[in-house]
Amino acid sequence: MPDESTRDDPLTRDIIGAAIEVHKTLGPGLLESAYEACLAKELSLRGLRVERQSEIKIEYKGERLDCVYRADLIVERTVLLEIKAVEQLLAIHEAQVLTYLRLTGLKTALLLNFNTPYLRGGIKRLSN
Repeated sequence: MPDESTRDDPLTRDIIGAAIEVHKTLGPGLLESAYEACLAKELSLRGLRVERQSEIKIEYKGERLDCVYRADLIVERTVLLEIKAVEQLLAIHEAQVLTYLRLTGLKTALLLNFNTPYLRGGIKRLSN
């Protein structure tokens, strides 16, 4: 469940509302890519700017390396979304998102696991 600060953050609240709408419509059991596409569409329908599969480049000692990660979604250039469809969220998933936050310089992320009966149980808010 998202932490208390989510209630005071209108953008995060809107994103969670859109994710819940996607989950209500599709239910659990699909691939992450399907949830990503549908959530991007739902967020766009709600008037939010969404970037899909944004490159996260790695720089080491001042040199950009030929190594790229990808953020599933970035909303309003502010909130990073990492979408999962797994039995349960693990510490490695949180570590991945925290690394993405550090590399992008963003402050807030939502880790969303769509493979749950009720999405509220699959939401984790992380901040850098």
